[in-house]
Amino acid sequence: MGKFSRLGNALYEGDVSIDFVGKRRLWYAISGLIVIVAASGLFFKGLNLGIEFQGGVEYVVKVQPNQVTQANADKIREAVAGTGIPEAASPIVNTSGKETIRVQTEEMPNDDTDKVIAAISDVPGLDKAEVNTQEVGASWGSQVRDRAITGLIVFLVLVVLFIWAYFRQWKMSVGAMVALAHDLVITVGVYALSGFEVTPATVTGVLTILGFSLYDTVVVFDKVRENTKDVRQSRKTYAELANLAINQTLVRSVNTSIVALLPVGALLYVGIFQLGSGALKDLALALFVGMAAGAYSSIFIATPLVAQLKSQEKAVSEQDARARARAKRDADRYANVPSFTEDMPIAEAPAGLAADPDDPGAPPVERAPFRAPRPSGGEATGSGRVVPTPKAPVRESGAAKRNQPTRQPRSKRGK
Repeated sequence: MGKFSRLGNALYEGDVSIDFVGKRRLWYAISGLIVIVAASGLFFKGLNLGIEFQGGVEYVVKVQPNQVTQANADKIREAVAGTGIPEAASPIVNTSGKETIRVQTEEMPNDDTDKVIAAISDVPGLDKAEVNTQEVGASWGSQVRDRAITGLIVFLVLVVLFIWAYFRQWKMSVGAMVALAHDLVITVGVYALSGFEVTPATVTGVLTILGFSLYDTVVVFDKVRENTKDVRQSRKTYAELANLAINQTLVRSVNTSIVALLPVGALLYVGIFQLGSGALKDLALALFVGMAAGAYSSIFIATPLVAQLKSQEKAVSEQDARARARAKRDADRYANVPSFTEDMPIAEAPAGLAADPDDPGAPPVERAPFRAPRPSGGEATGSGRVVPTPKAPVRESGAAKRNQPTRQPRSKRGK
């Protein structure tokens, strides 16, 4: 931890710098490749919508309290999938409460529903199991989808207004929105590629990552604004100051992301390998992918994009040119001094300079201005001044040995 702390201090002070802004084309290429892969999964494979969004049949299996175990849930899943019914090929089975195991399948005819009920009743280890069925329509899922889209639109509008009002720069709003769209596409694309079922928990996770992604971006933007507040007096370009802001917040972003991803990763592991299915797995996957993508976009996408947009402004481009000229001059003060060559033209000596009459080819030298000679009998005390001739010898004053009056307080005056 000591080395990491020293590295963070070096990054904050600018002693060590990672060129995030200068290599933005590389980060754009990497992000573009990831987005293309995620979008291909979304368009070619599609999302696996859950029963809440496309409707289906739910079987509620009521058993003894000691029989509500994950082992019995796995047995029920195998029995339902073994019926050979296409709509029941991938059932969703999870425990619910202390006496219930729930099974969800796609919509099917009543005859196939009876076959599934019989298969569940014949599962060994389930004594006196009662199976009830319930048709689930897609109307509730459509309402969830519509409200999620409405909430997303309202959130994006408020975010744009907030960033524009807080930073007074619409370019930062554009950078934040691009990073946010980047995170959403990657999260939804990974969900499609993984084949996980889209449930209301998935919608909750997707809406949650919006705030996390925006939080990291706003922190970096705030540091960029602080560094570029007096950009005219700075010897660095806008891109260099923005890159310094990323380096100054890098350790905080990494620590925050790791602390957030560790518990979410634990939930994802439990949901996949321990529970097998359920809302916990769906929520954890959306959170894990979205948080990782949000930490990446706030560093590699949002701020480099803002620096690129700002570099197109006239005032910023002029300041960048001055900063680069000062940096070049400070690096080598004599870089602009021309070297002597034989064919160099001889110019007339400027005012105050005179050529050597003995060597006309020599460079002109500075000539002292003409000054009238001083009159004899005095010693110069300054430019153009002489000491006047004394009229009598200097002797000690008579007042030198007498007591001099002193200033007394007002209360003792006149006494």
